[in-house]
Amino acid sequence: MARVNPQPEERVLPPELYAQLDAFIEELHISPDDARRKDTLIQVLHKAQGLFGFLPEELQLHIADRFAVSHAEVSGVISFYNYFTTTPKGKYRINVCLGTACYVNGAEKVLQEFERVLGIKAGQVTADGKFSIESLRCVGACGLAPVITINDKVYGKVQPGKAHDILEHYLVEIVGEEVPLYA
Repeated sequence: MARVNPQPEERVLPPELYAQLDAFIEELHISPDDARRKDTLIQVLHKAQGLFGFLPEELQLHIADRFAVSHAEVSGVISFYNYFTTTPKGKYRINVCLGTACYVNGAEKVLQEFERVLGIKAGQVTADGKFSIESLRCVGACGLAPVITINDKVYGKVQPGKAHDILEHYLVEIVGEEVPLYA
């Protein structure tokens, strides 16, 4: 198959993760001649983000090449869906809902307290790569407002003063644990 995109100058992401992603793609039996191959692109992007933690240009080029599509097509899908990210996230991804119900119940103060405790702003990652903070428009748990999620765990009726208590569980869990950059 002819290369659609230029090969990245040098790969910096772990080769073992590329091997896992390529094995997953092989299991899908994607033919470069099949017009339906793009139907599995989102599935592969989910897998890639699960493995690498984010979808940098290097990885996008690899996926585009495997699908025999342009980098712009892959990048377009990534930018369309909010789930996908092109920047690294922490091992523990804190999402603070700023939807209407959460906002009127003090979510902005909750966000500010998490930022203060961790020493980062929304959209940033702690220097050790363990925590990142994002704000969302709605988690869909308005009856529990204000709501935060940490990875897949939902915390409801969160008050600013509880930020440290919530984080303490994760800090205790990771003491002595080595967190890879691409977790």
